[in-house]
Amino acid sequence: MAIATPPMRDDDLDLSLNPHRAEELAAATQETVDRLRRRGISVSAREKPEDLVDLLTAVERFEDRVEARGGDLMVDDLRSSEPDDPQFVIPQREAGETLQNYIARIESRRRALSP
Repeated sequence: MAIATPPMRDDDLDLSLNPHRAEELAAATQETVDRLRRRGISVSAREKPEDLVDLLTAVERFEDRVEARGGDLMVDDLRSSEPDDPQFVIPQREAGETLQNYIARIESRRRALSP
């Protein structure tokens, strides 16, 4: 009598096909965290990698809109004490705010900046 084995989960299959997958994911996550932190955005490596990617995408879309409107990302920055135009500064993440809620606020602010 054969013993049935449970089907492989996608994560297990990925790991069996690429034993370095976990290391690669950790490195990519850390790179995304670093890119966001350099922009003054509060995140941690404990957040879901897919949420971090969504956040980085939202930030880059916001920055593209700011530049299209003539904003200067070196001056209109979260760390700037005197931005040229406060509407061009990405909103600060609130304490305890989920990444999905933060992304929604960034997208709302981006849409408010007419092209």
